Amino acid sequence: MKILGIGNAIIDVICKVDDNFISKENLTKGTMKLIFEPNEFKNLLSRVKIEKTISGGSVANSIVGLSQLENEVGFIGKISDDEFGCEYEEGLKKENVKYIYSKKKEYLPTGTCLILVTPDSERTMCTHLGIAGQIDADDIKAEIIKESEIIFLEGYLWDKGKPKEAFDKAISYSNKVAMSLSDQFCVDRHKIHFLNLVKQKLDITFANENEIMSLIDAKNFNEVITFAKELKKHLVITRGEKGAVSIVNNHITELGAHTNLKIVDLTGAGDLFAAGYLHGYINNFSQEDCLKKGNEMSSKIIQQVGARIV
Repeated sequence: MKILGIGNAIIDVICKVDDNFISKENLTKGTMKLIFEPNEFKNLLSRVKIEKTISGGSVANSIVGLSQLENEVGFIGKISDDEFGCEYEEGLKKENVKYIYSKKKEYLPTGTCLILVTPDSERTMCTHLGIAGQIDADDIKAEIIKESEIIFLEGYLWDKGKPKEAFDKAISYSNKVAMSLSDQFCVDRHKIHFLNLVKQKLDITFANENEIMSLIDAKNFNEVITFAKELKKHLVITRGEKGAVSIVNNHITELGAHTNLKIVDLTGAGDLFAAGYLHGYINNFSQEDCLKKGNEMSSKIIQQVGARIV
């Protein structure tokens, strides 16, 4: 297998609602709310009409993008043997992703992100991580890791306890490790641990400018470049309107962003950029062409709704 993703298995449940529903549920329009109590989330679900379900999660989005580019890929993510778990598994299989997890009835439901779409196309999200965040070392099969050229991890999944043990096991058996720092909240929460991963464990690190600057407490982007050169690893950094840059050992490659795009929804931009870049990497593209493919994929996704290129 070319690339094996390991991440949060979150099914996106898309529903159309009116503005009154958002107000009635005391939600803040356009934001994401974490719901920790399963019954609270279940009650919320019972009050909406489901339009569509999509097998999501940050790394899963990247893996589907890689599959759409005709790469042999797989994914490990923890689900429960419930309705959404079955839909999640089938959704990935339809995208020709090898889903490497044997589901069973769990004490928590399958991780779910309820996406409430109002008439103005604004998306308000309510997420219940469920069993997705409880992945452990037993869920990681050493032989599958060894057979993969690269494993791709997400910062969202990293936490003390069982998920950390799963991370450590996957890395210990890997041939090559890529990871996305996921978001600045993750970086700030796990800064010491993430910095150690970047310095000691990862072969390729994906980050946006804010995430990498926060990680090393940089005052400007020049400090990021200096850090990357001294690290002598492989960093890929997206910079929004400034484009993207890769630093491999002492070699810097920069590429400007696409312009005049009709931006509809930024969901999945980083996930699909990583998919395009990794596609180039495993197919021996030049660094410039890897960045171009990343830009191409992210430009496509932000001009449509959702994190799946259709």
